[in-house]
Amino acid sequence: MISVLSRRYSNMLCIAGVLACLSITPAQAATPEQSVSELVQRFAMAQGTFDRVTLEALTAENYIEISPIGEVDPRAKMLSFYVKHDDKPLPAITVDEIMPRVLGNTAIVLAKMSYVMTVGGQTRTAAVRSSFVALQQDGAWKLVSAQYTPIRPPAAPGK
Repeated sequence: MISVLSRRYSNMLCIAGVLACLSITPAQAATPEQSVSELVQRFAMAQGTFDRVTLEALTAENYIEISPIGEVDPRAKMLSFYVKHDDKPLPAITVDEIMPRVLGNTAIVLAKMSYVMTVGGQTRTAAVRSSFVALQQDGAWKLVSAQYTPIRPPAAPGK
């Protein structure tokens, strides 16, 4: 009798274990579009905090960008900009209107980046349209290019 109950109890535990395993769903993997959108967000956050180590990690060695003033900056020049020399407040950067397009192991991401900064004790705002090119290598996305176009502020009324 005890043997039958032990076997029955073992069978029930086994069935319960199988059912528990079946009810666990694996975490949904991010889509390539989500991955490159997150890459751009992380890049902007690193820019805003002058986190050179993260900027270096998120960009390929052959990274190149066109700055908002039209200069062509290779990776080393871009990274050299993100060295904080003083106690000036860091800019606040927000990224929205993110539009990723993935083409195999290459992605193009368009976004709007808005900046709020303090210059000479005054708060200033600026915005740029940005385009990023990312390449997936060995399962990881890295930025290979960026281009920034300033957005003109709205014209004053009556002009």
